[in-house]
Amino acid sequence: MRLDKYLKVSRLIKRRTVANEACDGGRVTVNGKVARASYDVKVGDVIALHFGERVLAVEVLDVSETAGKSEATLLYREVNAQ
Repeated sequence: MRLDKYLKVSRLIKRRTVANEACDGGRVTVNGKVARASYDVKVGDVIALHFGERVLAVEVLDVSETAGKSEATLLYREVNAQ
């Protein structure tokens, strides 16, 4: 699944267009490297979202095309940012 779609389905970012902008702006890293919106997300990847001084790092637990509000948090778990 594309990174921008994963960020939206998992509800880490509310809109796919915002996810694209974050990726294009270099504010999203996967496994420590700046990632494009087209990156293919896999289970085990660590995605870090940089919001100014705050960094939210999550580990991908599942990749699902659709997820309801209650299932969205089951797709990832928060990890300590490096």
